Amino acid sequence: MDRVNLERLRSLYGEASGADILNPAFRAVAELIFQDGDKRPAPYCGAPTLLKAPLRPHAAPGFADIDVALLGVPMDLGVTNRAGARNGPRAVRNVERVGPFEHVLKAVPTAELRVADVGDVPFSSRFDLASAHTDIEAFVGQIVRAGAIPLSVGGDHSISLPILRAVGRERPVGMIHIDAHCDTGGSFEGCKFHHGGPFRQAVLDGVLDPHRTIQIGIRGNSEYLWEFSFDSGMTVIHAEEVQEMGIGAVVARARAVAGDGPVYVSFDVDSLDPAFAPGTGTPEVGGLSSSQVLGILRGLAGLEVIGGDVVEVAPQYDPTTNTAQVAAQVLFELLCLVARGRSGRRGAASSDGI
Repeated sequence: MDRVNLERLRSLYGEASGADILNPAFRAVAELIFQDGDKRPAPYCGAPTLLKAPLRPHAAPGFADIDVALLGVPMDLGVTNRAGARNGPRAVRNVERVGPFEHVLKAVPTAELRVADVGDVPFSSRFDLASAHTDIEAFVGQIVRAGAIPLSVGGDHSISLPILRAVGRERPVGMIHIDAHCDTGGSFEGCKFHHGGPFRQAVLDGVLDPHRTIQIGIRGNSEYLWEFSFDSGMTVIHAEEVQEMGIGAVVARARAVAGDGPVYVSFDVDSLDPAFAPGTGTPEVGGLSSSQVLGILRGLAGLEVIGGDVVEVAPQYDPTTNTAQVAAQVLFELLCLVARGRSGRRGAASSDGI
């Protein structure tokens, strides 16, 4: 035992509180988080909200003074297998410990952005898929017109179509899509709004640019349904290719495909192997790990992220709550990407003398 070092540590830390941080880099972070000495709110107290953001239901009037709107989309009328993703937003809100610091990106996004949980999309009918999509597009459209960025928790993956219609109304956007399935199938049984086809329709609607779209983690028994992805010019990286390429190469490819324009990030929890995320309606073995997904997302820092979603959390199949936990962490990573994208653009503007 080094007695000199022990005495040094005792003198520095023996009577220090948790908020007394000496390292300058760590202290800078702590000063953003601790507002009342070493007092911190208990994570298990209070009304649950997405990422513990302040609750501003429907953010009236007009989503004023919000940079990022976190919203729930509790709708799973578009599922083709096990239902239950309508309960996803509630499960993610109940996750107790996510953020406020992201140690890889060195980000405290709530210190840079005005963030609020604006509640759930108000649906005119819980029974009609087409009208539900209309309601989602209208609600997200209000957020976009107010200049805020929507980060949504579903719900099944069909919710991405009306969201893309709202965020891509003025110009088609690129997309980073992490999923087990390409979700570019056609109409089945007279319906084209199911969760297996939102991105085909988004391209056909002119709101999604296929040449700036990359789909990562694809696998399973539905490959023959994804012809549209390849024919339209999307880039597809299968789950086994992620392992072969390595995270660095996957990130480089994603950044090259997305380019410098606005990009939407869509994350389906079934991109993960069921060992990491069993709580979903269409599990596919042989998927990505949690660390692979986080590595990919963190590698996107600096892109102009103008929206994102986390979908297909079905908590009744999630006995350990692992799926909800990783969904909440991914939502937090998306928030960090928004913060990094905005700070990067501000820095570029400053360097240009604007």
